[in-house]
Amino acid sequence: MRKIGLLPRLAIAIVAGILIGLISRSTGNFVIVRLLATLNDIFGNFLKYIVPLIILGFVTPGIAELGKGATKLLVATAALAYISTIIAGTASFGIASIILPGLGIGGDVLNPGAGQQAPYFSIGIPPLMDVMSALITAFMLGLGMAYLREKRLYGVLKDFQDIIIAVIRTIIIPLLPWHIAGIFANLTSAGQIFQILLTFGKLYALIFSLQIAYILVQYLVAYFYTGTKPIQAIRNMLPAYFTALGTQSSAATIPVTLQSARKNGVSEDVVDFVIPLDATIHLAGDTITLTVASMAVLLLTGRAPTVGLMLPFIFLLGVTMVAAPGIPGGGVIAALGLLQGMLGFGTPESSLMIALHFAQDSFGTATNVTGDGAMAIIINKLAKGTGRRNEAPEPAHD
Repeated sequence: MRKIGLLPRLAIAIVAGILIGLISRSTGNFVIVRLLATLNDIFGNFLKYIVPLIILGFVTPGIAELGKGATKLLVATAALAYISTIIAGTASFGIASIILPGLGIGGDVLNPGAGQQAPYFSIGIPPLMDVMSALITAFMLGLGMAYLREKRLYGVLKDFQDIIIAVIRTIIIPLLPWHIAGIFANLTSAGQIFQILLTFGKLYALIFSLQIAYILVQYLVAYFYTGTKPIQAIRNMLPAYFTALGTQSSAATIPVTLQSARKNGVSEDVVDFVIPLDATIHLAGDTITLTVASMAVLLLTGRAPTVGLMLPFIFLLGVTMVAAPGIPGGGVIAALGLLQGMLGFGTPESSLMIALHFAQDSFGTATNVTGDGAMAIIINKLAKGTGRRNEAPEPAHD
């Protein structure tokens, strides 16, 4: 199983879960489904425990790193990346608010009481702090370390970050297929799976369309500001786009993104500075996915994705994406805290979000790196105005 990629394993898990659910429903024997539900309950409690630690381990050093290198051009690049991410999220929210109801997505499908099987037992794993407490602590420590130029605590938190990455790689990622299989087995046994699968298909079409549209928007903005022709610029970035489809990592695609961005007339200094930094902080593709998918999951739980609920989520999501670990699916792992703390997602909802995100992660990453090329074009003109030279920061995240 380890030689098979994560996405194929998730696909196998979904199919296996559906088959187990269908067989259990037809025979009236739900032993396997309940065993998987027990594993899901334990794994879900572990996720609730680890999410605040993920926030501390990734958000804190990420904010400290940005603060320590606060040159004018870095601030401009970070601000532009954040604005771009927020625009991607809010525009997706507005469009999805119009389209999703027309797609027939809704109903109280993800209701654990609606025919789903209960676990045999539960093991509580209380988190050390709640999600919002972890976010506030991360901001406080990160900004404090940047202001004081603290190196010792920063080193400790970087070591802690390595531990959390190891937990994600060795525990969470390997167990995800089993977790997803259990979720789909339970949904199928309750007769809810076909509406979920239909929702998946509609969502992917919408998400992919929004991602392509946002790439065009970014290069049109670059055109109006710099005069760089958008079609030619996007054509030059296609090698980076297709490389990202394979790597599922903005960081791993950096060498190709650098080459592609240079073809658009961006100076060497600016390319070497902007591309690695934006690979860390400019995750518009992930933001589009997480925004639209979370809206759909809310509808499936019978809740409305209102402006008051979604806009604060999107604004904090733009900051939290800085924390995304440099592994496939890192965006949704970093966002779990917001999904649970702000949108009230439980284990079934979080699991569906993980499945939705992983299945399109390649396209989200490709959108991220292609948008980085547009950011480089804009920053290149800003750099000519400042006359400043900058060293490229180390890439850290997907």
